[in-house]
Amino acid sequence: MENFIVSARKYRPATFETVVGQLHITGTLKNAIKNNQLAQAFLFCGPRGVGKTTCARILAKTINCTNPTAEMEACGQCENCVSFQTGHSFNIHELDAASNNSVDDIRSLIEQVRIPPQAGKYKIYIIDEVHMLSANAFNAFLKTLEEPPAYAIFILATTEKHKILPTILSRCQIFDFNRIQVEDIANHLAAIAQRENIAFESDGLHIIAQKADGGLRDALSMFDQIASYANKNITYKAVIDNLNILDYDYFFKLTSYLTAAEVSQTLLLFDEILNNGFDGNNFINGLASHFRNLLVGKDAATIKLLEVSETIKQKYLDQCRQTELSFLLTALNLANTCDLNYKNSKNQRLQVELALIKMCHIRSVVNLAQQPLSINNTATDQGQDKKKTDVTKVEADSQKVKAESEDHPKAESPKIKAESEDQSKAEDENHLKETPKLSPISSATSIKINIPKANATSTFIPSLNDLERLANGEEDSGPKKATGEARETFTYEKLLEVWNSYIQILKATDKINLFTILNNFAPALPKPELIEISVESKTQEQFVQKESVELLNYLRNKLKNFGIEVTYKLMERKIENRLYGNREKYDYLVNKNPKLDELRKRFNLDINP
Repeated sequence: MENFIVSARKYRPATFETVVGQLHITGTLKNAIKNNQLAQAFLFCGPRGVGKTTCARILAKTINCTNPTAEMEACGQCENCVSFQTGHSFNIHELDAASNNSVDDIRSLIEQVRIPPQAGKYKIYIIDEVHMLSANAFNAFLKTLEEPPAYAIFILATTEKHKILPTILSRCQIFDFNRIQVEDIANHLAAIAQRENIAFESDGLHIIAQKADGGLRDALSMFDQIASYANKNITYKAVIDNLNILDYDYFFKLTSYLTAAEVSQTLLLFDEILNNGFDGNNFINGLASHFRNLLVGKDAATIKLLEVSETIKQKYLDQCRQTELSFLLTALNLANTCDLNYKNSKNQRLQVELALIKMCHIRSVVNLAQQPLSINNTATDQGQDKKKTDVTKVEADSQKVKAESEDHPKAESPKIKAESEDQSKAEDENHLKETPKLSPISSATSIKINIPKANATSTFIPSLNDLERLANGEEDSGPKKATGEARETFTYEKLLEVWNSYIQILKATDKINLFTILNNFAPALPKPELIEISVESKTQEQFVQKESVELLNYLRNKLKNFGIEVTYKLMERKIENRLYGNREKYDYLVNKNPKLDELRKRFNLDINP
């Protein structure tokens, strides 16, 4: 029986051209050899199985080849190439830093560097897993790495670049190897299968490529395993069974159950998956990946992100047309939440089943969320129609009364007049009561509220007419353009007169707190239509703002200017440094709170002189 050689070794690339999926690396190295611009040290870094050590060996063989091709590939026939291929080359030295990581190992290497090559132009030192070197070994290696002999070239390879000292990184040309694409791995496996006379299905090779996660060596190992398991007939089912991978059909079937809200079928299918030996966490992650593929399949620009075979891709495209975007986004969120809570859950199966039940009801929840909106719109439309009918009825009644009064001018009695006034008053009250309820405004109506930017502390308060107009859905064009609103100029003396009359009304209506605040300081008029109210604290300012609607409307009506705005200014009360008598103190307190005098009279109290 012949000794079996695994595919990862048997089909290891021997030239730059045969390296899979690292064109940016091989192209750069070939140009460096062609232009004679080889660095003294290279660092190849990347995940496992992507070709770091392979490229290092190809580079070492190529730069010592005495008869390279025009594409800067090793000829494979010269003495140096043959000695390398048979493993007898004295110019290429490989060191495994995982087991030779001490200072003594590095010192031994440095001693070898001093000896020039006997045959060939360069001596190449390949140090694999270089991140395993100790800190002392790195420090011992620094000087030689920075200033090596002209014939010495170091090629370092590692999977964990972040563990290497920055002083080492700064002395190397760094090449980052990419994960190999699924399509490249699948094509490479297909070529090997043809050379080995192994029957295969493209879907099965794609599953192997996805499972390898960008590592060609892992893919070749799985390829050999499944070829032995399936007796050189790699089918999709054989790959699924051997690698313990959930079939795509499970997820396609499950998605159809979820969108149809078939809870019982969904739970039974999940139970079948668990009975087949699959873990719930792997299942929920696979389901999330399935939803992700459906999501990227909805846009023609992102279809290329589907790293599956053409047959599976067509299934994804068919199902994504039948699945709403809202369902996919919500289901992805539920799957992600389930994955985060899975390990911490005491009943992990229930955690997944709960997520599946929620996914089944996504559509019903979306439909339920849309129903209140339609109901509110219908109710609003009915209310508006009813209001229009009432207005039409009132107008008809008024026209009828007017006609009767014209025909019989003397027949109008005080009783009819009183009833008419009561009806008008009731309509006005009903209108005021209904105004705040008319919050749904037509989407076609554009409402603009102008807020002055001149003073950051000013607060704009619209008039009652503005509020009523906004509630009715009419466009607010600002106070200056509103019809029927006056903007007469007024003097500061007129403002003080109206101001004093308003604070007296506050005193008469027992609004003592507001009366006290507004009575402390006289208002200012920094601009023709801007009234500045002085307060002693932010608390007072907030209190006045709550009551400022009545104040502003009173000022606007009395001054006949509906463009008036108010702003606030913090002030400090100046207290004179002199002694006050009891009578003066009492008068001051009464001025602050007039109810104090009523209290004194009720209890028949006297004021000490």
